[in-house]
Amino acid sequence: MKKSLKKLAFLVFCLFVLPISAFAEKPSNQDLDDNKKIIAYFPSWNIYGRDFQVKDIDAAKITHINYAFANIQDGKMVLGDPWADVQISFPGDEQSPVKGNFGQLIQLKKENPHLKTLISVGGWSWSGGFSDAALTTESREKFANSAVKFLRDYQFDGVDLDWEYPVSGGLETNITRPEDKKNYTLLLKEIRRELDKAGKKDNKHYLLTIAGGASSSFVANTELSKIAKYTDFINIMTYDFHGSWEKVSGHNAPLYADPLDPSEGLNGDSAVKRYLEAGVPSSEIVLGIPFYGKGWTGCENNENGEYQTCTGPSIEGTWEPSIFDYTDIEQNYLNRDGYNSFWNDRAKVPFLFNPSTGTFITYENEKSIGYKADYITDNQLGGAMIWEISGDRNLTLLSALSGRVLNQ
Repeated sequence: MKKSLKKLAFLVFCLFVLPISAFAEKPSNQDLDDNKKIIAYFPSWNIYGRDFQVKDIDAAKITHINYAFANIQDGKMVLGDPWADVQISFPGDEQSPVKGNFGQLIQLKKENPHLKTLISVGGWSWSGGFSDAALTTESREKFANSAVKFLRDYQFDGVDLDWEYPVSGGLETNITRPEDKKNYTLLLKEIRRELDKAGKKDNKHYLLTIAGGASSSFVANTELSKIAKYTDFINIMTYDFHGSWEKVSGHNAPLYADPLDPSEGLNGDSAVKRYLEAGVPSSEIVLGIPFYGKGWTGCENNENGEYQTCTGPSIEGTWEPSIFDYTDIEQNYLNRDGYNSFWNDRAKVPFLFNPSTGTFITYENEKSIGYKADYITDNQLGGAMIWEISGDRNLTLLSALSGRVLNQ
């Protein structure tokens, strides 16, 4: 009789307890290998002057949306822009318990059941609170609990930490410590633990991801092999390799090294190799792709303006000087008004040059997207990450990317 009861108890455990607990575990690397991802960032400020709404996202061509950004106050995750996030009313959501962009994301997921949404916390402007949040056992528990509450309150499927940057870097006002290196790992471990506990109760797997720097210093200042045990995937910010802080023109997101580029190691391939060497599985690495370009002016008229000394960043731009949305480039600059298009076959990126003004613009096009998509496939990476979705309103780049990565 006792043996029969034990067998019955074991069967009940297998049938009911195991399936529920499985939702709380991080999927294996093999599970992650099966599906490529396209993660698109949507910043809260898009709904203002840029007039790009959540409903304008072509969700069929992506798998995840990272909403940017939540902030950190008193060691907790809090709304970054309450008006845009949860207060503004959109047509049809008057009776919805969650309004604003968050309500629109919930509606978008209902219309696209495959879609997952994550709240991204930090970013360049709001990373100053991470070091304190990660400092002690108590502070890590406090932050992790606030993250779980945030996800539940606003119906997100996961949290994305964009700490720019542990140990050193970022805004001068940021608090940084040498201990950030190990504390970042401990913070992610605690968040993973709390997400798993919540997942058991909510019958789902909550995602945990980070945005990682592409530089060797970021790799040195983190424990990537340990971090990868707690994250579902890592989005490498493989862009902004060159920019307005320099007076020599260069490429925003070269895929490969170019011997003519005076900078060394600033390219997507080198960044991916650094992560692999640090112990991150290829299936957890997501390659960052910019939907914007960068410009310089007064560049010397040699080599079509490439790697030349310039007077400074371009005064032109879509929303701010020297930064160009791809749609703007496509409609107003590509082979127009004195701009000629060129291709760097070493770095696998296009660029524009206007010899009369010395204006050089580095950007992405369908060809460079194709090379990056093939790189993701050939190296068995997890997928692609886009900063940010509103830069390609005609869907030129997104269609090329989803066509190659998601086989759409």
